Amino acid sequence: MSLRFFLIEDDAVVRKMLEKIIGESGLGEVVGQAEDGLHVSIDQLYSVDVVLIDLLMPGLDGIQTMKKLRAQGFTGPFVMISQVENKEMIGQAYLHGIDTYIHKPINRYEVVSVLKRVADYLSVASSLDSIRRLLQTLEKTKQPATGPEATIEQKARQLLLVLGIAGEAGASDLLAIVRLLSEQEQQGRTIHDLPPLKELYAQIVQRIYKEEQLMQKEIRAMEQRIRRMVLQAFTHLSSLGLADYTNPTFEHFAPRLFDFEEIRLRMQELEAGEKATKCRINVKKFLTAFYMEIKGA
Repeated sequence: MSLRFFLIEDDAVVRKMLEKIIGESGLGEVVGQAEDGLHVSIDQLYSVDVVLIDLLMPGLDGIQTMKKLRAQGFTGPFVMISQVENKEMIGQAYLHGIDTYIHKPINRYEVVSVLKRVADYLSVASSLDSIRRLLQTLEKTKQPATGPEATIEQKARQLLLVLGIAGEAGASDLLAIVRLLSEQEQQGRTIHDLPPLKELYAQIVQRIYKEEQLMQKEIRAMEQRIRRMVLQAFTHLSSLGLADYTNPTFEHFAPRLFDFEEIRLRMQELEAGEKATKCRINVKKFLTAFYMEIKGA
Protein backbone atom coordinates (compact mmCIF):
# COMPACT_ATOMS: atom_id res chain seq x y z
CA MET A 1 0.00 0.00 0.00
CA SER A 2 1.63 3.26 -1.18
CA LEU A 3 0.94 6.09 1.27
CA ARG A 4 0.98 9.87 1.00
CA PHE A 5 2.87 11.56 3.84
CA PHE A 6 2.99 15.14 5.13
CA LEU A 7 5.93 16.25 7.30
CA ILE A 8 5.65 18.92 10.02
CA GLU A 9 9.16 19.34 11.41
CA ASP A 10 11.25 22.44 12.11
CA ASP A 11 14.57 20.75 11.28
CA ALA A 12 15.16 20.73 7.51
CA VAL A 13 17.80 18.00 7.84
CA VAL A 14 15.33 15.68 9.59
CA ARG A 15 12.69 16.39 6.92
CA LYS A 16 15.20 15.51 4.20
CA MET A 17 16.19 12.27 5.96
CA LEU A 18 12.56 11.21 6.42
CA GLU A 19 11.72 12.00 2.80
CA LYS A 20 14.68 9.92 1.62
CA ILE A 21 13.83 6.97 3.87
CA ILE A 22 10.17 6.99 2.83
CA GLY A 23 11.04 7.17 -0.86
CA GLU A 24 13.77 4.52 -0.82
CA SER A 25 11.77 2.07 1.30
CA GLY A 26 8.85 2.06 -1.14
CA LEU A 27 6.41 3.10 1.56
CA GLY A 28 5.02 5.95 -0.53
CA GLU A 29 5.89 9.59 -1.08
CA VAL A 30 6.07 12.87 0.81
CA VAL A 31 3.46 15.16 -0.78
CA GLY A 32 3.93 18.17 1.49
CA GLN A 33 6.11 19.68 4.21
CA ALA A 34 5.99 22.47 6.78
CA GLU A 35 8.53 23.75 9.31
CA ASP A 36 5.92 24.51 11.99
CA GLY A 37 2.26 23.94 12.81
CA LEU A 38 1.18 27.55 12.52
CA HIS A 39 0.80 27.54 8.75
CA VAL A 40 -0.64 24.05 8.25
CA SER A 41 -4.37 23.68 7.63
CA ILE A 42 -6.75 20.96 6.45
CA ASP A 43 -6.61 22.43 2.94
CA GLN A 44 -3.05 21.08 2.62
CA LEU A 45 -4.06 17.59 3.75
CA TYR A 46 -6.76 16.70 1.19
CA SER A 47 -4.67 13.88 -0.31
CA VAL A 48 -2.61 12.96 2.78
CA ASP A 49 -2.79 9.55 4.48
CA VAL A 50 -0.31 10.04 7.34
CA VAL A 51 1.13 13.11 9.10
CA LEU A 52 4.60 12.87 10.66
CA ILE A 53 4.89 15.62 13.26
CA ASP A 54 7.57 16.89 15.66
CA LEU A 55 6.53 17.17 19.29
CA LEU A 56 8.51 20.31 20.12
CA MET A 57 8.26 23.15 17.60
CA PRO A 58 8.21 26.94 17.83
CA GLY A 59 4.80 28.61 17.57
CA LEU A 60 2.39 25.68 17.82
CA ASP A 61 3.86 22.50 19.29
CA GLY A 62 2.95 19.06 18.01
CA ILE A 63 0.05 18.48 20.41
CA GLN A 64 -1.52 21.88 19.67
CA THR A 65 -1.12 21.30 15.93
CA MET A 66 -2.76 17.86 16.13
CA LYS A 67 -5.71 19.28 18.07
CA LYS A 68 -6.13 22.01 15.46
CA LEU A 69 -6.01 19.62 12.49
CA ARG A 70 -8.37 17.12 14.16
CA ALA A 71 -10.84 19.95 14.80
CA GLN A 72 -10.60 20.92 11.12
CA GLY A 73 -11.48 17.37 10.07
CA PHE A 74 -8.26 15.40 9.46
CA THR A 75 -8.91 11.77 10.45
CA GLY A 76 -5.68 10.08 9.37
CA PRO A 77 -2.97 8.83 11.76
CA PHE A 78 -0.34 11.08 13.33
CA VAL A 79 3.17 9.72 13.87
CA MET A 80 5.09 11.75 16.47
CA ILE A 81 8.81 12.44 16.06
CA SER A 82 10.83 13.67 19.03
CA GLN A 83 13.85 13.14 21.26
CA VAL A 84 11.73 13.92 24.34
CA GLU A 85 11.96 11.14 26.94
CA ASN A 86 9.49 12.68 29.40
CA LYS A 87 6.89 9.93 29.85
CA GLU A 88 4.22 12.36 31.00
CA MET A 89 4.64 14.52 27.90
CA ILE A 90 4.61 11.49 25.61
CA GLY A 91 1.52 10.24 27.43
CA GLN A 92 -0.19 13.56 26.78
CA ALA A 93 0.67 13.21 23.09
CA TYR A 94 -1.04 9.81 22.95
CA LEU A 95 -4.08 11.18 24.78
CA HIS A 96 -4.39 13.95 22.20
CA GLY A 97 -4.28 11.70 19.17
CA ILE A 98 -0.87 10.37 18.12
CA ASP A 99 -1.01 6.81 16.84
CA THR A 100 2.65 5.88 17.25
CA TYR A 101 6.08 7.34 17.96
CA ILE A 102 9.51 7.65 16.30
CA HIS A 103 12.53 8.63 18.40
CA LYS A 104 15.23 11.12 17.51
CA PRO A 105 17.95 10.86 16.37
CA ILE A 106 16.33 9.33 13.31
CA ASN A 107 17.04 5.65 12.82
CA ARG A 108 16.21 4.26 9.39
CA TYR A 109 15.20 0.82 10.70
CA GLU A 110 12.82 2.30 13.27
CA VAL A 111 11.24 4.68 10.74
CA VAL A 112 10.60 1.87 8.23
CA SER A 113 9.32 -0.50 10.93
CA VAL A 114 6.90 2.04 12.43
CA LEU A 115 5.58 3.27 9.09
CA LYS A 116 5.07 -0.29 7.81
CA ARG A 117 2.89 -0.98 10.85
CA VAL A 118 0.90 2.17 10.07
CA ALA A 119 0.56 1.07 6.43
CA ASP A 120 -0.68 -2.38 7.51
CA TYR A 121 -3.23 -0.78 9.84
CA LEU A 122 -4.53 1.52 7.09
CA SER A 123 -4.70 -1.38 4.64
CA VAL A 124 -6.84 -3.43 7.03
CA ALA A 125 -9.05 -0.41 7.79
CA SER A 126 -9.50 0.21 4.06
CA SER A 127 -10.41 -3.43 3.44
CA LEU A 128 -12.99 -3.38 6.23
CA ASP A 129 -14.47 -0.18 4.85
CA SER A 130 -14.67 -1.73 1.36
CA ILE A 131 -16.45 -4.77 2.79
CA ARG A 132 -18.88 -2.52 4.67
CA ARG A 133 -19.69 -0.56 1.51
CA LEU A 134 -20.05 -3.77 -0.53
CA LEU A 135 -22.53 -5.17 2.00
CA GLN A 136 -24.49 -1.91 1.89
CA THR A 137 -24.59 -2.10 -1.91
CA LEU A 138 -25.73 -5.74 -1.87
CA GLU A 139 -28.45 -4.85 0.63
CA LYS A 140 -29.71 -2.08 -1.63
CA THR A 141 -29.83 -4.37 -4.67
CA LYS A 142 -32.34 -6.55 -2.83
CA GLN A 143 -34.78 -3.66 -2.90
CA PRO A 144 -36.73 -2.87 -6.10
CA ALA A 145 -35.30 0.14 -7.94
CA THR A 146 -38.52 2.04 -8.41
CA GLY A 147 -39.68 5.59 -7.82
CA PRO A 148 -38.05 8.93 -8.54
CA GLU A 149 -35.31 8.51 -5.90
CA ALA A 150 -34.03 5.37 -7.68
CA THR A 151 -33.74 7.32 -10.93
CA ILE A 152 -31.88 10.11 -9.16
CA GLU A 153 -29.46 7.63 -7.60
CA GLN A 154 -28.83 6.02 -10.98
CA LYS A 155 -28.01 9.45 -12.42
CA ALA A 156 -25.72 10.13 -9.45
CA ARG A 157 -23.83 6.88 -9.99
CA GLN A 158 -23.41 7.70 -13.68
CA LEU A 159 -22.09 11.15 -12.88
CA LEU A 160 -19.62 9.67 -10.38
CA LEU A 161 -18.23 7.57 -13.23
CA VAL A 162 -17.99 10.57 -15.55
CA LEU A 163 -16.09 12.55 -12.91
CA GLY A 164 -13.67 9.70 -12.22
CA ILE A 165 -14.68 9.29 -8.58
CA ALA A 166 -16.94 6.22 -8.55
CA GLY A 167 -14.27 4.24 -6.70
CA GLU A 168 -13.61 6.86 -4.03
CA ALA A 169 -14.63 6.13 -0.42
CA GLY A 170 -16.60 9.38 -0.37
CA ALA A 171 -18.81 8.21 -3.25
CA SER A 172 -21.08 6.25 -0.89
CA ASP A 173 -21.34 9.34 1.32
CA LEU A 174 -22.33 11.45 -1.67
CA LEU A 175 -25.03 8.95 -2.63
CA ALA A 176 -26.37 9.16 0.94
CA ILE A 177 -26.52 12.95 0.60
CA VAL A 178 -28.38 12.62 -2.70
CA ARG A 179 -30.94 10.29 -1.11
CA LEU A 180 -31.42 12.66 1.83
CA LEU A 181 -31.96 15.71 -0.36
CA SER A 182 -34.35 13.78 -2.59
CA GLU A 183 -36.39 12.72 0.45
CA GLN A 184 -36.51 16.30 1.70
CA GLU A 185 -37.78 17.50 -1.69
CA GLN A 186 -40.51 14.87 -1.64
CA GLN A 187 -41.55 16.24 1.73
CA GLY A 188 -42.03 19.67 0.19
CA ARG A 189 -38.67 21.32 0.86
CA THR A 190 -37.13 23.17 -2.07
CA ILE A 191 -33.38 22.61 -2.39
CA HIS A 192 -31.93 25.94 -3.50
CA ASP A 193 -28.83 25.70 -1.31
CA LEU A 194 -27.40 23.19 1.12
CA PRO A 195 -27.36 23.71 4.89
CA PRO A 196 -23.94 24.04 6.58
CA LEU A 197 -21.94 20.94 5.66
CA LYS A 198 -21.49 19.65 9.22
CA GLU A 199 -25.24 19.92 9.72
CA LEU A 200 -25.81 17.98 6.49
CA TYR A 201 -23.33 15.27 7.49
CA ALA A 202 -24.90 15.08 10.96
CA GLN A 203 -28.34 14.40 9.46
CA ILE A 204 -26.92 11.37 7.65
CA VAL A 205 -24.80 10.07 10.53
CA GLN A 206 -27.75 10.31 12.96
CA ARG A 207 -29.45 7.59 10.93
CA ILE A 208 -26.64 5.16 11.75
CA TYR A 209 -25.23 6.16 15.14
CA LYS A 210 -26.94 7.18 18.37
CA GLU A 211 -23.93 7.67 20.65
CA GLU A 212 -22.67 11.26 20.47
CA GLN A 213 -18.96 10.37 20.50
CA LEU A 214 -19.35 7.89 17.64
CA MET A 215 -21.45 10.40 15.71
CA GLN A 216 -18.81 13.12 15.97
CA LYS A 217 -16.06 10.72 14.91
CA GLU A 218 -18.03 9.57 11.86
CA ILE A 219 -18.91 13.17 10.91
CA ARG A 220 -15.20 14.02 10.84
CA ALA A 221 -14.43 10.87 8.87
CA MET A 222 -17.20 11.65 6.36
CA GLU A 223 -15.92 15.19 5.98
CA GLN A 224 -12.44 13.87 5.15
CA ARG A 225 -13.73 11.24 2.70
CA ILE A 226 -15.84 13.79 0.84
CA ARG A 227 -12.96 16.29 0.70
CA ARG A 228 -10.71 13.67 -0.87
CA MET A 229 -13.38 12.67 -3.36
CA VAL A 230 -14.01 16.29 -4.37
CA LEU A 231 -10.26 16.86 -4.77
CA GLN A 232 -10.08 13.81 -7.04
CA ALA A 233 -12.91 15.14 -9.21
CA PHE A 234 -11.19 18.55 -9.28
CA THR A 235 -7.90 17.01 -10.42
CA HIS A 236 -9.62 14.69 -12.92
CA LEU A 237 -11.41 17.58 -14.64
CA SER A 238 -8.22 19.66 -14.61
CA SER A 239 -6.36 16.78 -16.27
CA LEU A 240 -9.03 16.54 -18.98
CA GLY A 241 -8.78 20.27 -19.62
CA LEU A 242 -4.99 20.15 -19.77
CA ALA A 243 -5.11 17.37 -22.35
CA ASP A 244 -7.90 18.97 -24.41
CA TYR A 245 -9.45 22.32 -23.54
CA THR A 246 -12.46 21.51 -25.74
CA ASN A 247 -13.18 18.19 -24.00
CA PRO A 248 -17.00 18.19 -23.55
CA THR A 249 -16.84 16.76 -20.00
CA PHE A 250 -14.36 19.47 -19.00
CA GLU A 251 -16.31 22.25 -20.73
CA HIS A 252 -19.61 21.27 -19.11
CA PHE A 253 -18.64 20.31 -15.55
CA ALA A 254 -15.52 22.32 -14.68
CA PRO A 255 -17.26 25.72 -14.41
CA ARG A 256 -20.40 24.24 -12.82
CA LEU A 257 -18.79 22.19 -10.06
CA PHE A 258 -15.79 24.40 -9.25
CA ASP A 259 -14.48 27.95 -9.41
CA PHE A 260 -12.97 28.08 -12.87
CA GLU A 261 -10.00 30.20 -11.80
CA GLU A 262 -9.04 27.44 -9.37
CA ILE A 263 -9.37 24.87 -12.16
CA ARG A 264 -6.96 26.91 -14.28
CA LEU A 265 -4.50 27.11 -11.41
CA ARG A 266 -4.68 23.33 -10.95
CA MET A 267 -4.03 22.83 -14.65
CA GLN A 268 -0.89 24.95 -14.29
CA GLU A 269 0.19 22.87 -11.30
CA LEU A 270 -0.33 19.63 -13.23
CA GLU A 271 1.58 21.02 -16.19
CA ALA A 272 4.46 21.85 -13.83
CA GLY A 273 4.36 18.30 -12.44
CA GLU A 274 3.12 19.30 -8.97
CA LYS A 275 1.29 16.43 -7.25
CA ALA A 276 -0.07 18.41 -4.30
CA THR A 277 -2.21 21.52 -4.77
CA LYS A 278 -2.55 24.93 -3.15
CA CYS A 279 -5.92 25.54 -4.81
CA ARG A 280 -8.99 26.35 -2.74
CA ILE A 281 -11.86 23.91 -3.22
CA ASN A 282 -15.45 24.80 -2.36
CA VAL A 283 -16.98 21.49 -1.23
CA LYS A 284 -20.41 23.01 -0.65
CA LYS A 285 -20.51 24.42 -4.20
CA PHE A 286 -19.54 21.00 -5.58
CA LEU A 287 -22.24 19.13 -3.63
CA THR A 288 -24.93 21.68 -4.51
CA ALA A 289 -24.02 21.70 -8.21
CA PHE A 290 -23.76 17.88 -8.28
CA TYR A 291 -27.29 17.52 -6.93
CA MET A 292 -28.75 20.15 -9.23
CA GLU A 293 -27.01 18.48 -12.18
CA ILE A 294 -28.62 15.09 -11.57
CA LYS A 295 -31.96 16.82 -10.96
CA GLY A 296 -31.66 18.28 -14.44
CA ALA A 297 -31.71 21.89 -13.18
